[in-house]
Amino acid sequence: MENVILIVHLILALCLIGIVLLQRSEGGGLGMGGGGGGDVMSGRAAASALGKLTWIFAVGFICTSITLTVLARREAANSSVVDGIVLEDATVVTPSLPDASSLLPPSSADAPLAPPRAE
Repeated sequence: MENVILIVHLILALCLIGIVLLQRSEGGGLGMGGGGGGDVMSGRAAASALGKLTWIFAVGFICTSITLTVLARREAANSSVVDGIVLEDATVVTPSLPDASSLLPPSSADAPLAPPRAE
């Protein structure tokens, strides 16, 4: 469902871009005037048809934007970031205390008889 709405949204976006680019510049914002004679439709009829198509595409674009936002919010309400954390069963190893015999200094029997030779 969401993918279908997203595809319609993208198509509406491309149509809206195209229809805006087809319209004649009325303010001279770029310093270029739209001109041309020999149009099949009169300038006023073409402008009103393009204006109506612009409004239709714009309203459709806004509706699909709101619908996608609502769908995304609904999916986000059902899950949490914490739900995505997977904890592995890790056994906690606590170090054991050393026995008393390892804490005593070495006995004379364990000591070397002579210091090691330096070669």
